[in-house]
Amino acid sequence: MPEVTFYILNSESLYDRYLFACKLIEKAYSTGKFCYVLLDNLEQCQDLDDMLWTFRAGSFVPHQLFTGTAPEITSQVLIGTDSTPTEWQNVVFNLSSQLPQAWQQSIRVLEILDNSETTKVTARERYRTYQQAGIKIDTHKI
Repeated sequence: MPEVTFYILNSESLYDRYLFACKLIEKAYSTGKFCYVLLDNLEQCQDLDDMLWTFRAGSFVPHQLFTGTAPEITSQVLIGTDSTPTEWQNVVFNLSSQLPQAWQQSIRVLEILDNSETTKVTARERYRTYQQAGIKIDTHKI
């Protein structure tokens, strides 16, 4: 069963949410973890893609948008809206409003939330799903 962690930001800003995600993604990548970042739509994917290139001077996190075909190079971060490719299931960053498909196969699921009521409503549903599955959930208010 995966470790599930909810990060709840004090801000309702989407920019702050993506910035926090970029920092966590960079940290995961620097420890050798290949991760998948799940978002709701292609526009959000593109925004996060752009931010991963610019969020911090000197930072380099190899990544690409997932379009349904897994890339040949597995040592990078994938960003997408679809189910997580097998090679990237270990660590899933969920910035979407839905439960990641095949989340049970992950080692770690990180739910990154802003403080908006819309985000929290869907997050509560995911929290209940994890809880009902017997998952220990950590929560951090940022």
